[in-house]
Amino acid sequence: MKSLRRQRATRATGRGRHRRHAGARALVRSRPRAAAAVPVPLSLVRPRAPTAAPPVGPPAYEWLSAEDRMFLRFEGPNAHMHVGAMLSFAGGGLVRRSGEVDLRRVRQHIAATLHAIPRYRQRLHWAPGDGAPIWVDDARFDLAAHVRHVRLAPPGDEAALHRLVSRLLSQRLDRSRPLWEMWVVDGLAGGRFAIVSKTHHCMVDGIAGADLLPLLLSPMEGGAIQRAPHWAPRPAPSASQLVRDRIARQAQAGRAAASEVWRVARQPGVLGAWSRSAAGFWKAVGLGVRPAPDSPINRPIGPHRRFAWFAVELDAVKQIKNQLGGTVNDVVLATVAGGLRRFLLQRAPDERPVDLRALVPVSTRAAGEPSALGNHVAAWIMPLPVAEALPQERLARVRASTAALRGAHDGVGAEMLTGAGSRLLGLAVRLVERLRPFNVVITNVPGPPIPLYLLNAQLESVYPLVPLFPNQGLGVAVFSYAGTLGWGFNADCHVVPDVDALVDATRVAFGELAALAAVSGEGAALSAP
Repeated sequence: MKSLRRQRATRATGRGRHRRHAGARALVRSRPRAAAAVPVPLSLVRPRAPTAAPPVGPPAYEWLSAEDRMFLRFEGPNAHMHVGAMLSFAGGGLVRRSGEVDLRRVRQHIAATLHAIPRYRQRLHWAPGDGAPIWVDDARFDLAAHVRHVRLAPPGDEAALHRLVSRLLSQRLDRSRPLWEMWVVDGLAGGRFAIVSKTHHCMVDGIAGADLLPLLLSPMEGGAIQRAPHWAPRPAPSASQLVRDRIARQAQAGRAAASEVWRVARQPGVLGAWSRSAAGFWKAVGLGVRPAPDSPINRPIGPHRRFAWFAVELDAVKQIKNQLGGTVNDVVLATVAGGLRRFLLQRAPDERPVDLRALVPVSTRAAGEPSALGNHVAAWIMPLPVAEALPQERLARVRASTAALRGAHDGVGAEMLTGAGSRLLGLAVRLVERLRPFNVVITNVPGPPIPLYLLNAQLESVYPLVPLFPNQGLGVAVFSYAGTLGWGFNADCHVVPDVDALVDATRVAFGELAALAAVSGEGAALSAP
């Protein structure tokens, strides 16, 4: 009897197991097939956050300078304070036969260089009390979250690249992570690819950003990828440590101010230099409280951008300045003035353009610190002769303005404004937001004069980006590289939707100056690749 009951139980168990297995097979058969891939907005494609690495060593952090804090204060939902560039590459050995970039090699190469720029693995942290920002190591740092990939659909033409770059540059950087991104874009015609680089302005200025290029690029093609050094995040400081350090910093600042007053009293020459700097400072404040002229390019901006570019030969620019006088920067400013004049006349033929006011960043770096991270910039606020109809007169007026600014050390006044403490810093931000002391930002950054390579791929061209401030619909940035001058036009898509027309007008303005300098028209202007 017991044996019979045991046999019945075994058969029942087998039937139950068979029903469970059959149910599982039916469940597998009933699963729907994978749906076709649907395009997802780039802003929603976020890699999963990695597990935090255990901190190692004593707490480590760094206070942001007043200049760096200023760019955090300027940033808002519509004013994104990242600088950047669109870099175009010939494919070389980095592009597979399928047209895809070898992203693994690119990431390995970048990982091997990050030890030289530790800021790129640090994020913002906020001190208790006044909420002052500091840099701390990001325990969840993930390179894949910063070096991203996107592929253009065939045929990968210039128009599609313009749309994609504009879309990428419209996205604000995530403040919970290190404030930089690099997007690798493949699928371009001719086996080429591009990199769209974005770095928050509180991390680097234009000069420092240019000096980061040699870390990834080399004058020699190819080369082995170095092994990335081991990195472990250092712990963030405690709230009590930050409070103690804040008190100590304030006391040290008071002692430094008293020492400076004593030095001024003992050395009359220092007093003269200080007086000239103070005069420049008050002149900068005076310009700040006088709004710039009204212009169609100065309207409330939104978060979306249009980015356009073109290039000219650097030798042509140098021939213009050699024949007509001035500097490369003078030629750039006069060209932008002529382009804006032609552009505004195309928009409103019956309205006479007026002179505008430009903010022109000026580096204040000492010769021994060319690659230090952070911002070391002052600024000129100068008239832009848009009302002047004659190209040579525009250049002459620009030359006179920049010469006067260099002689008066007005750039020092602007530097004092950015480093004069949190209250005055807040005043400067409010002046820019409410009174709009300038119409447009124009920046010219010198780059490497020789061709460079990203592993096996040659860098063909660089088109830089300058951010937009509130009520400023246009920014122009220029970068020299390997005999060319790349121009990047960053525009609000509603304030200056016709930025391509402005690019064409700027080409014509450059041609006018080239003709005056008797520069041959052949090859003076290059079509952007």
